[in-house]
Amino acid sequence: MTTTPGTATTAPQAPALSSEALTGKRRVAFAAYVDENYLPGFLALLRSLALSNPGVCEDFVVLHDDLRPGSIARIRALHPRIVLRRVNTEHYDTYKKGDQDNYLVRKAYFILDVFRLREYDTVITLDTDMVVLDDLGELLRLREGLAAVPQFFYGQHKLNSGLLVIQREYLSDAFCAELDATGRSGDYELDKHDQGILNAVLDGDFVRLDARYNFVKRRLSGDLPVPDDTAILHFTGRHKPWQGGEAGYGRAEERWREFELSDADFQAAYLALSGTLHHDLLVHLGTPHVARTGDVESARKVAAAHIAAGDYQDAVDILSSVHLPLDEAWAHEVLGHALMSVSRHEEARAQLLLAAAAPNRAATAYARLAQMAWVHGEDAEALRHATAGISVDPTHRSSRLWAQRAASVPEQELGGAEDQLAHVAFYMDRQGNAGDKLLPETVRLGFGPDTTSRRWHSVHAHRLFDRAALERVNARRGLVIGGGGLFIPDTMPNGNSAWQWNVPDEHLRGIDVPIMVYAVGFNAFDGQSYRAGRFRESLRLLVEKSSFFGLRNHGSIAKVRAMLPDHLHDRVRFQPCPTTVSRQLVPGWTDPAGREDTVLLNAAYDRAGLRFGHDYGHFLAEIAKAVRGIGAHTEVRCVAHSLDDERIAFDLRREHGISLPVIPMYDFDNDAIRDLYARTRLVIGMRGHAGMIPFGVGTPIISLISHPKMAYFLADIERPEWGVSVHDRNLGAVLTERAIGILDAHAATVADVHERQRTLWKVTEENAADLRVILGA
Repeated sequence: MTTTPGTATTAPQAPALSSEALTGKRRVAFAAYVDENYLPGFLALLRSLALSNPGVCEDFVVLHDDLRPGSIARIRALHPRIVLRRVNTEHYDTYKKGDQDNYLVRKAYFILDVFRLREYDTVITLDTDMVVLDDLGELLRLREGLAAVPQFFYGQHKLNSGLLVIQREYLSDAFCAELDATGRSGDYELDKHDQGILNAVLDGDFVRLDARYNFVKRRLSGDLPVPDDTAILHFTGRHKPWQGGEAGYGRAEERWREFELSDADFQAAYLALSGTLHHDLLVHLGTPHVARTGDVESARKVAAAHIAAGDYQDAVDILSSVHLPLDEAWAHEVLGHALMSVSRHEEARAQLLLAAAAPNRAATAYARLAQMAWVHGEDAEALRHATAGISVDPTHRSSRLWAQRAASVPEQELGGAEDQLAHVAFYMDRQGNAGDKLLPETVRLGFGPDTTSRRWHSVHAHRLFDRAALERVNARRGLVIGGGGLFIPDTMPNGNSAWQWNVPDEHLRGIDVPIMVYAVGFNAFDGQSYRAGRFRESLRLLVEKSSFFGLRNHGSIAKVRAMLPDHLHDRVRFQPCPTTVSRQLVPGWTDPAGREDTVLLNAAYDRAGLRFGHDYGHFLAEIAKAVRGIGAHTEVRCVAHSLDDERIAFDLRREHGISLPVIPMYDFDNDAIRDLYARTRLVIGMRGHAGMIPFGVGTPIISLISHPKMAYFLADIERPEWGVSVHDRNLGAVLTERAIGILDAHAATVADVHERQRTLWKVTEENAADLRVILGA
């Protein structure tokens, strides 16, 4: 085992906060008060919510005081994210009105416990005598105030019971104190139709929602049909559908009975839905459905959900549990995808060849076959499969990508010299992500000015590190691993390491030259995790084998240390991303004599659901405000690190009538990337390297935070104010104010960037001294 020579000076550590706290992502939950008498209604409510909003699965907080274990099990069978919370019955004994044995009165009191929830930013309450009939997206997107439907019978100044959309400012100790004081005073009216205490405190000050979100049964007296646009149907009154119903409301009760289903029928109904199904619901309901029925199409859907979440072995398991007929091409393709993701390549190849027999799945199947062949260094075979994919679909982008890779001789197979350093990195393709394209060269600059093949032997992280690759590395002076957020589970999944470098433990153990992990990042998104023990085992072995193990921010350091035994914690040190000190590393660098009067805007769309949640419409509208505000001061242009980044320009033009010029940075070489960022006045970027690269060439930045790594970097340079969450309620105003403030004090801000950079450069220089000792230089 090798040892680390020393420990470099570190910048201030990032705060130990949750990912959601760092990104500002809104935490949303539903809530209801449930007792045994109203349990049938609540079960129908859960089914209706899933079937009417199949792409929605937030926490559901169940407030209760007497639910039996069997009842809890029935609830959990219908929803994967149930949060049980006992109400404080003693607390409500101090309230001065109402019969505590009356359910309606108890419910009116106990639902006030929802205001004591502190884990969420938005809570939507639903009554157990409701069913959801239509999309609730409008409610999920609400950002301000306390919203409800006004009472239909008792005046518009009071809110109707049942549905509340409560924002963070009301989920507070101060508001709860008002509720308690009013409850103790008895200065309120309480009957079965209202939220007496709440109405007394609000006195009509709430956001009015359309009646379709709390459409009361009484409006349908005389057996009227339920209006087509009803989103939530509320069976107010004494007689509930599960208790026999009430004369004159037959059509309404027919709608309720649509959701009076057995678990098996409910699972089947959900799996039969088209459109986007939420991963958690699909897995929760689909797994028992597949086990009971053996249905191939359902198994395919569940497996695809597992793959999207990075749970590749789970995908293999569920598809392997059912019989796949030869003509089920899509299922064979998904199973092939899952098998190749856990490095069971021979089995994957058989499944993908079966899928390739169907014209509608052939191009994708051939592209995956080409990918597997390329991973194993079989370039001729990869080219053959990729060409077959193109012949089926000439527009198939993935087949074209693998054809391009297979047609070129990888640098790692070219000759070299013993004085070279081997370098494991993700070497980006043409028109790939600009930041990832720049990274390998910049990592090499951390070891000296020569970044060419004269000194470096390239090892593509995604190709299998086999015996031949091991021998080539051991013939060099050392091995550098670095070039981006390599610790991420799903960019190029494999079963050997479960991170981006496809290295079996056997061959990692066989490396007998110094291993230097340099400025790697832990890149899991908010809501994404490493579930496989395989990653932890590979990580531990890598740390044990490394002579130098440097991560690019203190947030990554904390994440990685949490996965290691205590005795390895001190081996993990801080090494800033070399892009952040480019001015010191690039040979002959000089700051530009002048700058263009521009602000560059970058947005990212990979894993958009994890980045934006329910807030993309809000984000886009706020960015439109900022572009108009900043544009009155300085020209704003869109800079695209990848092709998908151009979407911000399309969406701004379509939704808000704003046209921005688009700069295709994905087509730039490394010098052009640095030059463009050095010549602008400000960069507002969502990608990590849309912040780190401009910072590294001396340009002020504002980060649009949708990933924890952005906050990690800003904490390291002690400038959290240079970031704003994409979920910020006042994003447009905050962004405009900060951008114009930077532009108005530009010289001082540039000087501050240089000063922040000097701290990172000092760490880099100290680490470089240790690296020279490791390499015997």
